[in-house]
Amino acid sequence: MTLDVVNDQNEKVGTVDLQDDLLGHAAKLHLVWESVVHANAAERRGTHATKTRAMVSGTGKKPWRQKGTGRARVGEARNPLWRKGGTTFGPQPRSYDYAVPRKVERGALKTALAAKVAAQSVVVVDRLAGGDHKTKAAAEMLRRLGADGKTLLLDVAPDAQMMLAVRNLPGVRFVQSGRVTPRDLMDCTRVIATRAAIERLHDVLMGQTKE
Repeated sequence: MTLDVVNDQNEKVGTVDLQDDLLGHAAKLHLVWESVVHANAAERRGTHATKTRAMVSGTGKKPWRQKGTGRARVGEARNPLWRKGGTTFGPQPRSYDYAVPRKVERGALKTALAAKVAAQSVVVVDRLAGGDHKTKAAAEMLRRLGADGKTLLLDVAPDAQMMLAVRNLPGVRFVQSGRVTPRDLMDCTRVIATRAAIERLHDVLMGQTKE
């Protein structure tokens, strides 16, 4: 498959070829689901916490003797059965991240990219440069390229001026091609990538080069 390469004025300046194996394989949406769930879990802060009986305030003295009072036996006022006592088996700070096989991530990324290309949501440009790092100029350029709603910008090495120009634009994200995830691709309506980024991503997904 051949995609047109345009400049910042949306004028065709060349083409880039993608192998049919990349775009013609069976869509594996379950891999995309697994990748997105993993990405969401990895970003959870996991700072929730409850106080155990060792953490709550209160005396450790036995309220009354063990036998002979007619009341239930109690060891201390901080036990979980009493008001203001500790919590049993409550949540504690932890990481929700877990390992996902590389083949799952690569298959999910291939499916997500193929879906965007099939939907004609991918625009390939010769370069992404901010020039004078003005947000207004960057917004006009993205408008010419058909950016509508959430937009994902891909480049091998993001231009510093371009990152400054688009950082205040709502719904616009700048990601390196080596760090893009299936969630990034699925969570946008338009993908604007440089020729170098598409070629790099294509080679990685087709196993022609290492990540």
